[in-house]
Order: sequence, then C-alpha cells, then structure tokens
Amino acid sequence: MYDTQGHLSDPESGETKINGDYPILKSFLAGSFSGTFSTILFQPLDLVKTRLQSTVKANVGSRKGMFSTFVFIVQKENVFGLWKGMTPSITRVIPGVGLYFSSLHWLRLACHLEDPLTPIQAITLGVTARSMCGALLIPITVVKTRYESGVYKYNGISDALKIIYKQEGVRGLSSGLLPTLLRDAPFSGIYLMFYTQLKIVANPHEIPYNKSSPTIHFICGILAGILASVVTQPADVIKTKMQLYPSEYKHFYNATLFIYKKYGIFGYFKGIVPRLLRRTLMTTMAWTVYEELTRNIGLK
Repeated sequence: MYDTQGHLSDPESGETKINGDYPILKSFLAGSFSGTFSTILFQPLDLVKTRLQSTVKANVGSRKGMFSTFVFIVQKENVFGLWKGMTPSITRVIPGVGLYFSSLHWLRLACHLEDPLTPIQAITLGVTARSMCGALLIPITVVKTRYESGVYKYNGISDALKIIYKQEGVRGLSSGLLPTLLRDAPFSGIYLMFYTQLKIVANPHEIPYNKSSPTIHFICGILAGILASVVTQPADVIKTKMQLYPSEYKHFYNATLFIYKKYGIFGYFKGIVPRLLRRTLMTTMAWTVYEELTRNIGLK
C-alpha cells in the first residue's frame, strides 16, 4: 500500500519500502518524455486529421482522403510540412502529458488506490486527471489546432496567443473547451479502463500485474486506443470546428447541429482514420514508454 509520500508499505511486516524520492516529479518527467517522443513520431497524422476536418478552400486537396492529403501537403509544403504545428504540440505535450501522468500518480496516492484498478476507479482517475490538464492547457490547444489547419498564419506561439486575445479575448483562447473536455476526458477514462482491464485479462496468473512485458502493454494499449478513439471522435470534430471558425461555430450545441445539417451523421467522423491511428499509436507508445520508465526509476 502507498502512503501520501509515495512510499510502499508492506501490510504484513509493517515495513516501509522507499518508492523513490519525489515520486510526483519523477512521474511528471517520465510522462513528459514519453509524450514528447510519441508526439514527434505521430505529428503528421494529427496534421492530416486537422486538414481533413477543415472545410477551407485552401485545403480542398485534403478532402480526398488520408493518403491524398499526405501527398498534397508534401507537394505544397514539402515533407517538413507534415510536422507543421510541432512547436505548439510540443509546448502542449511536455507539460500536458507530464501533468496527466503525475496527476494520475498523485490521485492514486491520495485515494490509496492499488493495482489492479477497478473499471470505475480507472474511468474516474482518467477523467479527473485529463480534465485538470485540458482546462489548464486549452489556449495552447487552440493555437496548435490553428497552426495545423493552414488557415491561420502566426509568427510564433506568443504571437498567436497575443493576436487571439486581442481579436477574440479570453473566449477565443478558450474556444472549444467543452468539446475538448468531452473528447479528452472520456477518452482518457475509457482508455485507462480498457487498458487496465485488458492487462488483467492478458496477464498469466503467475506473472505479477506490474511486471507484465512491454509487448503486453503495447497490445492492450492498441485495443484500448481504438475503442476510446471511436467513442470520442464526434467531440473531436466539433472541437476542431469551434477552434478554427469561432464566428461560425459559436456554441457547442450550435456546432453539433450545424455539422449534422451540413454533413449528416458521417460529418462527426471526418478524419477518424488518421486520428485513430495517431491517437491510438501515440497513447500506446506513451503508456508503454511510461510504464518502462517508471519501473526503471523505482515508481513500480
């Protein structure tokens, strides 16, 4: 059992085993590293997803499909154009993923939760941790989405934040907050639930829960990511529309209704293939790297 300092105590002997100094900081650093690595690797998929969800004429080539969008971007912006929006992505991910994992670690310690988590515990932890991080980092999320769309031209993150604030105020910097939380919080909760439950199913009884292999982590992560991505895809489309065209999509309800009227039910699933690939692979990679790092630095 963990105490509030992150120490592991043996309930039978009463002895306390040190679970490393500064466990929350270590969890933050491990999360930031794993998130940065996976973000750089899969940024092109996020860019393509944003372009597919955009309806601007300048992006007409992006409406043909995922592969055509890749080719279109490379032809117009060269191969490095696939990593447009990398700076705001990294700026968001380094604190964002770090905060998420450290929040999970802190919440587990504060609530005295042990592995394996129950489905309800996993959903609650994932939703709570992601909601905290999503609300704090929404301005960077807005900038990231606009960078990737190709619609807006900014000279840097600080320039983008200043322009958005000057032209649209606090509302502009927080545009799409509700659908962002409705996308990210359920995704994290559903993902963590499926991930923890699949690890229980995949682990042979003789192997301790926290000693499972990276291969098991990766396979469980892939399956959990697919399920969570499909469920939260509509909220991602609504979020993108609200952040790219705030004057047209002013409110969550109006945006939801407008998308349905203009594109039908399938409009909520625009860009699902690159998002499913990117989100699933990125989250799986982040969790796999995080699990290995936390084990190596003494947090497990």
